[in-house]
Amino acid sequence: MLGRGTMSDSGAVLPWSVIRQDDNGNRYRVGRYATQDEAQRTADKLDGRGHKQLYWVERVGQSARP
Repeated sequence: MLGRGTMSDSGAVLPWSVIRQDDNGNRYRVGRYATQDEAQRTADKLDGRGHKQLYWVERVGQSARP
């Protein structure tokens, strides 16, 4: 059984998510990561593409919007 949504199919703990919000306010999980730094690098890379979407990092189980 998976505990609190922090495991992937491979069993690795991935407690950090990158979230994307589009122009209409819809939110999507882009990916799950083992470390906050890894998630932040991904969010920064995606944000640097110049699109209008907003990207941020959340710890799984928390939903704080920037």
